[in-house]
Amino acid sequence: MTFIPFLAVSLAFISRGGRTQDSFARAPGVLDRLPISEPYVRLSGGAFNGPLVPESPDPLVSYRWAKPAAIDALQVFTLPPKAVTADKRPAFSGLGSLCMACADVLVRSPGSIRVDFGIESAAWVEFDSPDCPGDVEMSISEYNEPGIDKTAVPVKHGGTFRLELNPELYDGVRFAWIRIKKVARPWHITAVRAVCQAKPTNYEGRFACSDPKLTRSWYMAAYGVRVALCKDYFGSILMDRGDRMSWTGDAHPAQAAALVAFSNADFIRMNLENTAQQDNGIPSYSLYWVLSLLDYYWYTGDAEYLSKSINNACSKLDRASALFGKDPPLRFYGWDERLGAGFEIWFRPAVEPQNAYRMLSIRAWRDFAAAMGALGREDLQRHYSELAQAKLAEISKTKDWATSFGIHAAADAVNTGLLDEATASNLYVAQFADRVNRLSLSPFNEYFILQALARLGKWDDAIESVRDMWGGMLDYGGTTPFEVYRPSWNPMIGHNVAVPNTQCGIVSLCHPWGAGVVKWLSEGVLGITPTSPGFGRYTIAPHLGGSLTWVSGTTPTPHGPIQASLNIEKGQAHIVVPPGTVARFDVPKLGRFIASISVNDKLAWDGHWHSIPSIKDASDIPEAVSFVGIEAGNYNFKIVYRGNQAIVRPKPFVFPARLISRDNKTGGSWGRKYGRDGHILFAQGPGGSNVESLPSYVGSVDFFRAFPNAGRPDSTIWARATSSAGALAANDTNAVPRIASCLSNNDQTMTMTIRSKEHHKYRISLYFLDWEHRGRRQAVELFDANSLRMIAPVALVDRHSQGTYFTYEVDGAVKFRFDKVRGDIVTLSGVFFDPVPDR
Repeated sequence: MTFIPFLAVSLAFISRGGRTQDSFARAPGVLDRLPISEPYVRLSGGAFNGPLVPESPDPLVSYRWAKPAAIDALQVFTLPPKAVTADKRPAFSGLGSLCMACADVLVRSPGSIRVDFGIESAAWVEFDSPDCPGDVEMSISEYNEPGIDKTAVPVKHGGTFRLELNPELYDGVRFAWIRIKKVARPWHITAVRAVCQAKPTNYEGRFACSDPKLTRSWYMAAYGVRVALCKDYFGSILMDRGDRMSWTGDAHPAQAAALVAFSNADFIRMNLENTAQQDNGIPSYSLYWVLSLLDYYWYTGDAEYLSKSINNACSKLDRASALFGKDPPLRFYGWDERLGAGFEIWFRPAVEPQNAYRMLSIRAWRDFAAAMGALGREDLQRHYSELAQAKLAEISKTKDWATSFGIHAAADAVNTGLLDEATASNLYVAQFADRVNRLSLSPFNEYFILQALARLGKWDDAIESVRDMWGGMLDYGGTTPFEVYRPSWNPMIGHNVAVPNTQCGIVSLCHPWGAGVVKWLSEGVLGITPTSPGFGRYTIAPHLGGSLTWVSGTTPTPHGPIQASLNIEKGQAHIVVPPGTVARFDVPKLGRFIASISVNDKLAWDGHWHSIPSIKDASDIPEAVSFVGIEAGNYNFKIVYRGNQAIVRPKPFVFPARLISRDNKTGGSWGRKYGRDGHILFAQGPGGSNVESLPSYVGSVDFFRAFPNAGRPDSTIWARATSSAGALAANDTNAVPRIASCLSNNDQTMTMTIRSKEHHKYRISLYFLDWEHRGRRQAVELFDANSLRMIAPVALVDRHSQGTYFTYEVDGAVKFRFDKVRGDIVTLSGVFFDPVPDR
C-alpha cells in the first residue's frame, strides 16, 4: 500500500515550536471533547505550569498536579493526530483538518487513512462521525504497519466509533488506521483522537547534557515508565500479551528510574509491597526485589519500611545462598542469546546465566550488608558481608575462574564490588572492550552492564553504549524504551517500520524495564549519588568522559531538590545543597590539570586548600579535586583548566562474520552455483524428510523450535512435482520436477546450529522462499555457536517470492536465529555449504 502524505499540523503546535505538551496548554478544549463516557475522569487537579522540555516526548511533562499522591484513579486526556496520510488521495477531502481543532473530512470512496499520533501512549482510538454508515474497520500499532491482531470493527457509541480490543481498552498506540470498505454515499469524519490514560505523576528530576541524544534518552526512558503506570502498580503496556502485571524483576529498573524522575516514593513503596511475595518463579527476580528495596531505602531514608521488610529480604537472600553453586532451574535471566534466550533456558540450560546468578547473589548480599550497616543492624551487616566474601573466595579458588564468563556474568561479577584489579581488568578486555559484545539484546540487562562499566571507570564505553542502545531506539523513531533492540535493526528495517519479533514473542516498543538508563545517567554522568539513606549525605561526581562538555540536572530528595551543573568549556559549575544535607563535590580533571578553583568568587584551590565558609575541606584525588563537608546553600565554582580535553572517538562496530551476497536471480537452480561442499534440502525426501549431504567439516546441524519433519504441525510442503523456478531442485542437476518446501515455525522464531570444526572457514548460503507471495518478512541473526556472541549484523529477508540466497562467510560453529517480522510463518528452504574462494 502506498500512502500519500498530507501536511497537517495543529495550530497549537505551530504557535509555540511544535512541542506536544503545548497543544494541551494552548487548546484546553481538546481535553473536554469526550463525547462518550470514558472509564476515567479527564485530566484534572493541576495545570501546565511546569517547565517545557523539548527533549521529552511526554505530552504531560509540563503538567503539574497539585497533590498527585492523593489521586488514586487514572485520568484521561486526548491526543490529536500529528500527521495523517491516505492510500488514495481522491477518496478523501479535508484530510489535513484531522490535526486541527475543527476537523471535517469528506469520505468519497473506499480507502484507508493512517494517523500518526507522534508518540506511543497507553490509549485507545476513536473517531467521530455524524453520518458514518458502517463498513469501517480500525487498526492500531506501535509502528507504521497494523499490529498483529490489532484490527477490528469499531464499536458505535452514538456518533463516536471506538476501537475496543480488550476489556481494559488501552494498548500501546502510536499509529491508527480507519479503513473504509464501501461508500454508498459520501459521509464525514469530524475528529480522530487517542484517548490516553495517565496516573497522576509529576516530573521532579531533570537531566541535560551536551549530547542531545543522551538527554532525549533520559526523557524517553522516563516517559516509558510514566506512560505505563497503572492505577495501583508499575505496569508495562506489552500490547495486551496477557501478562499485564508488575513483574518483580521487570519493575526494578522502572522503580529506579521513578525515584530519580518522579520521586513518587509512596507509589514505589506500594509496588514493593504488592510484589514482596512474588518472584514470578524466577530466582533472580527475588534478588532484584531486594535491590529495589535498597534503592528505595537509599533514596527515601524510609528506615521503617526497610526494617519491616528485613525478614522477607533475608528469606530471599538465604534462598540464594541455599541455591548457590547448585545450578538451579533459573527459568529466565534475560532474552539475550547468551543468557539462554529467555524461557528457552527451560529446554536448553546454559552456563552463562548460572554464572551470572551466582554473581548477582554475591552483589545482593554485599549491597544488603551495606544497607544494614546504615540501618544500625551490625549483625546482619557482618553476616551478609562475610557470606559475600566467602562465596567469592570459594569460587575464585579455581585458577582463571572468570574466564568462562560472558558479558552478563562479567557485569554481575564487577557489580559485586569485590573483584581484584587484575580480574576486573581481564574481564574488561575479554568482554567489555568490544562495542558489539557489550550490548545485550535487552535494555533491561544493559542497565547492569552500564553499572559495571561505571565501576570499571570506563565512562566513554558506557556513554557510547547508551548512544547505541537508547540512542538507537530514538534513531529508529521510538518514544519509549523497547523490550529488546539491536542497533543493526535501523538500517535494515527503516524508520518506524515493524521490528523483528524474537524469542520474547511479539516485541513491545514500550517496556519500562528498559528505563534503568534514567538512574544511571543521573548517578553516573550527572553524578548525584546518596552516600547515606535519604540523601543526608551524598556525592556529586560528574563523569563526562571524552565526548561531553557539559551536564546539568536535578535529583529530588526528601530534603528538597539537589541541583548540579558543570561546563568544562566555560570552567563553571553550580550546585544547590538543600537544608539538612551535606554534599561532596568532585570537580573532574578529565585528563587535564586544574590550576585553580574559586567558590562564590573566593579562591578555594590552587594546589592547596583555602578555607571557604560552609565547606569543610578540599583535596586532590586521582581523577578530581574533591570538596567535602559542603553545607546547605548555593555554590558557584570557577575552574581554571590547563591543557585540552582528550577527544574520544567511538570504536567501530566490528563483526567477525559477514553477509557477502544476496542472490535473487538463481532461484531453485542451485546446482551450478551453490553446494559444492554439501547441502540440506528441507522436507524434500521420502515422507517429507530432509535431504542432507553434509561436508566433512560439519559434525551436525541442530534445530530448535524448527520443524523439518513431515507430520509436525509446522512442517510446510507447499507443492510437489512443480516446475516453478523458485522451488529447489532435488539435486545438483537442477532437473524438474521439483518440490517447494521449507523448515518452518508458525511462532515468532526458530534456530539452526551448525557444529563445524574449529577455525575452519567456509561459506554458508541460506535459501528462503515466499511461495504463496504473501509478503513475508523475517530477520536473520548470526552468532558464534560456542560463545553465542553476535558475529554479523541482523539481515532482513523480504521480497523473496521467487527465492533468495543469503551467503555468509564464517569460521567454525555458528548459530542462526530466524525471527518473524511480518507474515504467518518463519521459513528456511535450503542450506548450502561452499569453500571460501582463494583470494
